[in-house]
Amino acid sequence: MSAAHAPVVALSGGVGGAKLAHGLARTAPAGGLVVVANTGDDFEHLGLRICPDIDTLVYTLSDTADTTRGWGRADETWHFLEALERLGGPDWFRLGDRDLAMHVLRTERLRSGRLLSAVTRELATALGIDTPIVPMSDDPVRTILDTDEGLLDFQDYFVHRQCRPRVRAIEYRGARSARPSPPLAALLAGDVPCAAVLCPSNPHLSIDPILAVPDVRAWLERSTVRVVAVSPIVGGEALKGPAAKLLRELAGSSSALAIAEHYAGLLDILVIDEQDAHLAPRIEALGISVQVDDTVMRSIPDRDRLARRVLRCLA
Repeated sequence: MSAAHAPVVALSGGVGGAKLAHGLARTAPAGGLVVVANTGDDFEHLGLRICPDIDTLVYTLSDTADTTRGWGRADETWHFLEALERLGGPDWFRLGDRDLAMHVLRTERLRSGRLLSAVTRELATALGIDTPIVPMSDDPVRTILDTDEGLLDFQDYFVHRQCRPRVRAIEYRGARSARPSPPLAALLAGDVPCAAVLCPSNPHLSIDPILAVPDVRAWLERSTVRVVAVSPIVGGEALKGPAAKLLRELAGSSSALAIAEHYAGLLDILVIDEQDAHLAPRIEALGISVQVDDTVMRSIPDRDRLARRVLRCLA
């Protein structure tokens, strides 16, 4: 079976990755896409299991995401949070009233013994999503950052401290003992050659936690798996989030070339923005083919256009 007819497996984090995943879901053949979600951001808050990247994917693929804020649900209200603040509760992590329903129902089902992968499938189906959204693992994996302010849990660094501390190293705690979720394990064990997409998500915070789960990186390194990535760095900066900051702190520079170097050994093709076309020869010197396009997804047509370009790279 050729790569053009193989299932496409997209590894994704939150906002940037979800935009491309949305475009892929709209343009790939029916049944031809599986999205693997990062769960290294997951945490417990107010007794609830919060899965930010899964939820961003679910809301984006169901067309219920708040495109102005870039996270959470559209048409959100904040009565719960306002009441919590008046009572002196923690208000640093913003839970909207509509969003709260997702966390409450997920937590109740997990406490009843259901697996996160099964619960995610049920919630996505309830919102009309046909594309499988697969957690990387049903086991807990936690992204821990070693910073100049000490060890910080991901959400403490990302939301509470707004990415200000300088990062020295990152640990994906629990990843070595985590098992791929059952639907991901089935993909890794399958005989059908797959094509993989590394979505334009933060490489350190969104994609690397997935790669840290046993067998995922080795699967991508197989000669039968064609791998394309879209750079989340445009003109030396990230469109959203701390990807550029972390690249400068951990790799010494932030560019599409730094993305290529980070993923060296995994990629067949890197899609970079037109602003970074001058870096193509240096990326190709790493043994990675380069495709140049407008990679900024300002609208749904932009998502569809970029997704079609990625799918052509996999053909």
